[in-house]
Amino acid sequence: MSTIREHSEARLLVPSLMFIALVVAAVASLGAPLITSVATTFHVSLDSAQWTLTIALLSGAVATPVLGRLGAGPHRRATILATLAVVVVGSALTVLPLPFAWLLVGRAAQGVGLGLTALMMGVARDHLPEGRSAATIALISVVSIIGVGLGYPLAGLLTEFGGVRAAYGLGLFVTAVAFLTAWRSMPVAPEGRSAHVDVAGALVLAGGLSLVLFLASETGLWSHHVAVAVVLAIVAVLLLCGWTASELRSKTPLVDVRAVRHPAVAGANIAMFVGGIGMYLLLTLITRYAQTPHSAGYGFGLTTFVAGLVLVPFSVLGFVAGKLTPRVGMRIGAPSLLAGSAVVVGGGFVLFAAARSNVAELFVAMGVLGFGVGSFTAAMPGVILAVTPRSETSSAMSFNYVVRSVGYSLGSAIGGLVLATGTGTGTGHPFPNDGAYTTAALVGIAAMAITAVTSLALPRRSPETDPIEEPAGGTGRTTTP
Repeated sequence: MSTIREHSEARLLVPSLMFIALVVAAVASLGAPLITSVATTFHVSLDSAQWTLTIALLSGAVATPVLGRLGAGPHRRATILATLAVVVVGSALTVLPLPFAWLLVGRAAQGVGLGLTALMMGVARDHLPEGRSAATIALISVVSIIGVGLGYPLAGLLTEFGGVRAAYGLGLFVTAVAFLTAWRSMPVAPEGRSAHVDVAGALVLAGGLSLVLFLASETGLWSHHVAVAVVLAIVAVLLLCGWTASELRSKTPLVDVRAVRHPAVAGANIAMFVGGIGMYLLLTLITRYAQTPHSAGYGFGLTTFVAGLVLVPFSVLGFVAGKLTPRVGMRIGAPSLLAGSAVVVGGGFVLFAAARSNVAELFVAMGVLGFGVGSFTAAMPGVILAVTPRSETSSAMSFNYVVRSVGYSLGSAIGGLVLATGTGTGTGHPFPNDGAYTTAALVGIAAMAITAVTSLALPRRSPETDPIEEPAGGTGRTTTP
């Protein structure tokens, strides 16, 4: 009877983990398709409205390592529920008829939920059989990406019919359902865990990451106030270097930097960083190109909703790739799979650079991108967790997600800078020339080539590949998945 009950709980746990990861990703991405509507509704500039997306990414990047450390300890269930409660409150703030400043506060609270993805992986690794946990972790990684593709068209449709509050209302509904789902399904962490949070280290890391993401999002700062941007960049580097030195000395680090230095983990994070730049660059290029009006001499002038539909192939093929990845990875190995995925994304860039004369070609390029991103993100946890103790799953993947967030932000910024160089001066030239998109695509191809080479250089898993030792206060095991 006990075995039947455990099997039933495991069967319910998997969809719960995936649903929560999907919701937090989709809700955090709601800012992107609503920027123009927010500017109109709240009578603010587009630059100000852009912060409804930026602040969610910022709070997510800052919260992720803290939640990862808390999730590694005995209070993981409480951490998950408290975080989802914060997301629900933030979602309510985005719906209520409050000033713009409160909308930003709500979006920041929603962004905190991005840190839950790594905790979902930790739960899967602790409470599912070995074979089942690997496939589930891969899918959790994928749904955190395809949530973007689902959120865009839904948000666009609701905005067209009910306004921006209706779109944010959807976020409130699904986050409330996610909270109830977690309340019913999240198990407690195994005994013997500790989760001391280095508060000072968390504040220093938050400061450094905030500056990095701020500089990546405020591209105008580099164009008009270079000296200020350089000073802030230096401060960010000093903060992050100081944080790294502090973590190396700490007995209870926020992130186990020594583990990050393992060749497999370090190489995987480098591949994630560079690959993230390329992946998000192509995503932004295609969506921006699709919404550019015909008056620019190119583009299709699609509405927010129709432009969101362009992301449907991204989500569908990304999910398909995530389902196939565990089986393919067993045959060719995770490093080769990462490299192959990078090549697929590079192929998406080639398609976009060579053929974008009609909407169908954009759908094809977006589908290729989705398949490459899906397989890449599904393969990434296998590389890192192969040398990571079970108790450190959440913390290790949290760091990888921070790296991904920074890469995505830089990809968006690089795309904006390249397109800005192709935009004429004066009010009569508000859009970049068509060739600027080709130039940006070439930059993306270079990024994915670097990612492929880095991935191939990752150490192959073998009996000689030693897992990182279990830290003090952990479970005392050094098993690999």
